[in-house]
Amino acid sequence: MARFVLWGTYCPNAVEKRTPFRDDHLSGLQRQKDSGLLVTLGPPKAAAMCWIYEADSQSQVEAALHADVYWREGIWTELKVYPWIEAF
Repeated sequence: MARFVLWGTYCPNAVEKRTPFRDDHLSGLQRQKDSGLLVTLGPPKAAAMCWIYEADSQSQVEAALHADVYWREGIWTELKVYPWIEAF
């Protein structure tokens, strides 16, 4: 397993626009956490987010993100996944 970091951005007025989708989104994140895919995430600051995943491949992480209701409904505007390289 490898670690990956997600950097992403939200649409303008995301707090209001996400309301009808929030429960579905949070349930999906809990399933990712329970399965070991999602390691940790922090609350968004301004219009950006940073999360850490542990997966067999970068494409596995990207597939999970693109399946999320926030991506499908345009709440997230950009998602970039990078390999996490530990310095020590």
